[in-house]
Amino acid sequence: MPFNLPNLLTWLRILAIPLFVGIFYLPHSWLSPSNQNLVATLIFAGAAITDWLDGYLARVLNQTSAFGAFLDPVADKLMVCAALIVLVYLGRLDAPIALVIIGREITVSALREWMAQIGQSKSVAVSFLGKIKTTSQMIAIPLLLYHENVGEYFNAQQIGTWLIYIAAVLTLWSMFYYLKAALPQVLTSDKGDSDEH
Repeated sequence: MPFNLPNLLTWLRILAIPLFVGIFYLPHSWLSPSNQNLVATLIFAGAAITDWLDGYLARVLNQTSAFGAFLDPVADKLMVCAALIVLVYLGRLDAPIALVIIGREITVSALREWMAQIGQSKSVAVSFLGKIKTTSQMIAIPLLLYHENVGEYFNAQQIGTWLIYIAAVLTLWSMFYYLKAALPQVLTSDKGDSDEH
């Protein structure tokens, strides 16, 4: 069911990415920098909400599908990667941190695809550590996008920076966790290939 309601929300999340990025290219005469920050933050927050909502609706409406299971994480990763690149462009995030997070997403996605092909996808199912990483990351990015102080004491940029550094550490930790979980299958596969030759 590629065009059910949950999948439609996922498609909307993907279509929102050019809008999200384009906000920062508008002339300041159209949208002030502070308003650019606010609109981009709201778009990202809206995307995060639809990420939860499409999964909830898929279960409640019994509209889960293989296509939706494929598309949902792709949409998430595209939005996060777009946000990280924008933050580097704006000078609010160090490029090495963005590279660590994006590199991990690519590595783990490739690992999961390979494990699924050999019927061992449960070995690299999402861990509690991965969920903490995602939570930290999804709080950090809107704070870095907003950038402004909230009240007298809440420095969004500083708190967002702390959280994204925590997310980067957890990103590496969770990547090694997944690689360790997959290692027995890798070694078994290599042994099987050697035996065939």
